[in-house]
Order: sequence, then C-alpha cells, then structure tokens
Amino acid sequence: MWPVVREIHREGIATGNATFETELPDWEKWDSVHHKHCRLVALEPIAEDAGDFLIPLGKLRVLGWAALSPVSSRIVYSGVAEVSVYVAANTRGSGVGKFLLQALIDESELHGIWTLQAGIFPENVASIALHKSCGFRKVGVRRRIGKLGEVWRDVLLLERRSARVGV
Repeated sequence: MWPVVREIHREGIATGNATFETELPDWEKWDSVHHKHCRLVALEPIAEDAGDFLIPLGKLRVLGWAALSPVSSRIVYSGVAEVSVYVAANTRGSGVGKFLLQALIDESELHGIWTLQAGIFPENVASIALHKSCGFRKVGVRRRIGKLGEVWRDVLLLERRSARVGV
C-alpha cells in the first residue's frame, strides 16, 4: 500500500500548497516521523460495469490517507499530534478528506490524543474549510515561517481539543 500512499503524497507536494516538503520520503523516513497508530487509508472497491450490474473485481483503490505525527518528544505533549490528510488528485472534493479527518479524530481519541494541530498554507482554502468543519479552530498565523523554494510562506495554525480525552 505504501507505493500508492507515496504517490498521493507526491500529488500533494506537486500542488505547492500542501507541505513545505519538496521531495518524497522513503518508507523508513515516513515511518519514523509518524505515530505507529492512527494511520488510515480510504479505500474504494474497483468494479467492472456489466450493464445493469457492477461486478466487484476484488481489488481496492486508495483514495487518500491520513496520519499523525508527534509534535514533541516531551511527555507533557504526549497527547498532542500534528495531522496529515492527503487525498488523491482525482478524488478531491468528493468528501474523502472529511471522512478521513473525522475517522482520524475518532482514532486519535482512542489512543489518548487530546489535541490535534494542523499547519496549513493560507492559500489551501479547501483544507482550512475541511479542518474547520471537523471542529478545528484558527489559533494564529505564523508569518513567513519557512521558505518553499525561494518564497517565504505563512502557515495558519489550527487546533482541535478533544471533548473526551484529557478533560
């Protein structure tokens, strides 16, 4: 499954508005920076059209993925994680992102995560709307926090505090 997840990540990088990353990580790098729990993929069965019927082919298509990264190794922040949600280019706008983010929220709470945070470029209007629709609030703007290529970029910091964990 990693090759397809990696390809969806590549599509996100190619937009120029999903991440500061410019190169795809290999599995070992990706695996080392993400929690071992809360790694989700959205799958769709592939079917063949047979007139009035769809015949399932037993194969699945990956539509997107979501994962969490720890924000710090300090124990006081053990329940705080950064969200990554990536949706295949040909699937964007279909609700897959919301499905993944809501499932990630639910799964994170099962693993004791009390705060989720997301750093989003202001130009990524769809991602901001997605996060807000799932209960994230804008905390602030980190002005010119990093360069993407030769361009300084702002990042909106959004967070969601669990109503069930750490209360």
